[in-house]
Amino acid sequence: MAPSKSPRTPRASRGSAPAAGSSNRPSRKSTSAAGSPLTPVKTPDTLKGKSSPYFKGRATASPSKGRVSAKVQANGNGKAAAKRGKAKKDPADVTGLTSTEEEDSSDSDAASEDDFAPSSAGGNAGGEEDEDEDMDEDEEDEDESDVDSDDLDGGGSKSKRKRGTPKKGSATKKVKVESGKKGKVAGKTRVDGFEDDEEDDMEVELEEGQEVAGRIYPAPKTGQVPPGRISQNTLNFLKNMQIPERNDRDWFRSHEPAFRQAEKEWQAFVGLVQLKMHEADSQVPILPPKDLIHRIYRDVRFSSDKTPYKRSFSLSTSRSGRKGVFAGYHLSLCPNDKSILAAGVWCPAKTEMQTIRHHLLNTPERFRDVIGSEAFVDMFGPASPGKKGERRNVFGHEDALKVAPKGVDKGHKDIDLLKLRSVAVVKHFTDEEVLDLDFQETVKNVVNVMTPFVHLLNDFISLPP
Repeated sequence: MAPSKSPRTPRASRGSAPAAGSSNRPSRKSTSAAGSPLTPVKTPDTLKGKSSPYFKGRATASPSKGRVSAKVQANGNGKAAAKRGKAKKDPADVTGLTSTEEEDSSDSDAASEDDFAPSSAGGNAGGEEDEDEDMDEDEEDEDESDVDSDDLDGGGSKSKRKRGTPKKGSATKKVKVESGKKGKVAGKTRVDGFEDDEEDDMEVELEEGQEVAGRIYPAPKTGQVPPGRISQNTLNFLKNMQIPERNDRDWFRSHEPAFRQAEKEWQAFVGLVQLKMHEADSQVPILPPKDLIHRIYRDVRFSSDKTPYKRSFSLSTSRSGRKGVFAGYHLSLCPNDKSILAAGVWCPAKTEMQTIRHHLLNTPERFRDVIGSEAFVDMFGPASPGKKGERRNVFGHEDALKVAPKGVDKGHKDIDLLKLRSVAVVKHFTDEEVLDLDFQETVKNVVNVMTPFVHLLNDFISLPP
């Protein structure tokens, strides 16, 4: 009689429901009723590398972070697994279960996961060697992809480099920064407060890939004045604009702090001086300084002079503001005793010019009374043409006609007025007057004399002939 065999516990079918408290995913480890472990099932070659819940550690979703995070999840060891590199492989990794699934399965099974010891059978050993080779190749790929990574430095920790400090291993070099165009400017023209062209050259350290773009000079720290006054620093900056070698974009960019300081001072002056002008001429409106000030940048599109910047600060105002057809006032701040305050109309349009000439033909006495008044003559000179090229009163402008206008006899008694193209007067100021504490009052007194002249021209322009 054949010996009876001990009954064996049948394997659970794949369609059977899992036991209570166990993981929903089928476990690849089975135990007998007595608790002895059985031989684990070999992972099929066709499932290697697949994105299956049984092989999360083999997923390669992303080239760097994805693989590292997937391997850490399969090992269940957090950041320590990423730091070790090629760590010793845990035999339990062949199950593909995460740490959470391992805890769930250990609660339901009689034996613990830690007690599981794989058999040393030839087939199983070969499968484990294949797994080790694949895992080693993945880890080598991770090492290659993480060499230049900013996220993994020194075992996964980020090291921040302070701004301005060179990178480790990066080459630095010293270069000499020249102070300016010495050969062209230094020794020929010297402006107080702008002796930077005579300074010694300086050396700076540059990292690899860096280059010197330019040198920025600070604004003057002395010579400041209260708002409403003009300082010597502003005149000094404008003196540099009159030097051709310095009136370029490179020099202007390197001295932009000085320009911003002078511009701010000029804006404060304009905001207060227009109040004085409004007291003298009530037709002048009070506007924000930016609506009166002209930009320092020149329009060189149709000019043979390609100098990029103007040589002065200026403002214009009239009964219609800075722009319009009406006669108004123009204040220009220019060093070397070239500052001016002008009033009238400059090169008016054809319609306005015809209207003014029509009134001069019909009522020339009214105009001559204004330009011949005592205060007007004392400030602007006699009301008659002077020598050729001499500018006095309303005469002597370069755009005046050489011959009589069309339809007018060249022997007309008011031919000197009818030849005028620009109808304007100009008052000059010295640098000493500009820097004076009472310069705003000086401007107001000049506008008082100019006001009747400006109002008369506006009547000529606005009233029908």
